[in-house]
Amino acid sequence: MRQAQHFGRVAVLYGGDSAERDVSLKSGAAVFAALERSGIDVVGYDPSEGGLVGLEALAPDRVFIALHGRGGEDGSLQGALELLGIPYTGSGVLASALGMDKQRTKQIWRAVGLPTPEAVTLSDDAVWDDVVSRLGLPLIVKPVHEGSTLGISIVDNRDALEAAYREAARFDARVMAERYIRGEEYTVSLLGDRVLPAIRVEVPSGFYDYEAKYLSDDTRYHLPCGLEAAQEAALGELCRQAFESIGGEDWGRVDVMRDAEGRFWLIEVNTSPGMTDHSLVPQAAAHAGIGFDELVLRILATTLESRRV
Repeated sequence: MRQAQHFGRVAVLYGGDSAERDVSLKSGAAVFAALERSGIDVVGYDPSEGGLVGLEALAPDRVFIALHGRGGEDGSLQGALELLGIPYTGSGVLASALGMDKQRTKQIWRAVGLPTPEAVTLSDDAVWDDVVSRLGLPLIVKPVHEGSTLGISIVDNRDALEAAYREAARFDARVMAERYIRGEEYTVSLLGDRVLPAIRVEVPSGFYDYEAKYLSDDTRYHLPCGLEAAQEAALGELCRQAFESIGGEDWGRVDVMRDAEGRFWLIEVNTSPGMTDHSLVPQAAAHAGIGFDELVLRILATTLESRRV
């Protein structure tokens, strides 16, 4: 691992204005503490307080992005940092924008032959019976540009569909309905060219929502995930292809469902995953023998060979 002085001054960006602000604050605090323990010249910065001008005033040599959601994970910040000539962690502009857009990510996956559930766009004039006829029941309604399962509903009957659409529309102008995959939920983290061990997520309520992700102590994370070695290898390769197909770089996470026939279905990709005490990338890394502080340094080290500035 590189010596601390090689990184210069590092700004950890956290908070922001998105609906995922609270989670980002926790991620940023954890990353900041890890860098401080490693002897890095680190400063924390919330872009909602001073924007890019405030960031420039800190004169960072590189940036660790711990922002989640729009404004930090959707390519806009990445583009600004490239204009400023500041290396940053995570994927570039295009991959970040695609990863934040669930529909376009799915379009790319389908175009390259990767399995992902069928989905349709919803609007105020949608014909709800046609949506149900096409996707079946139950189905999932979700905002296109949101993370942390905010605004997501499982719809079991036609009469609940419009209400679910209205709830999702509170978070985003674009809303989609997706065919529901009933089965086991897995998540696969990627670190550089390494696929980390898969995690099987088990939630008593059956729905891995915001509370189950960040607040509940009842959610179970199975490591090892319980798959046979060949199955887990196939899952890891599928997620690697999914991540690379949108141009993902350096680190990220892909969420997958496995149906009753054992088939894997790609759900979404995360180009700036959470780094809280409930987060999945740190859990997978720990199972692979990579402690939290080392994980943070490995992610930061990707900025030393940045191809974007």
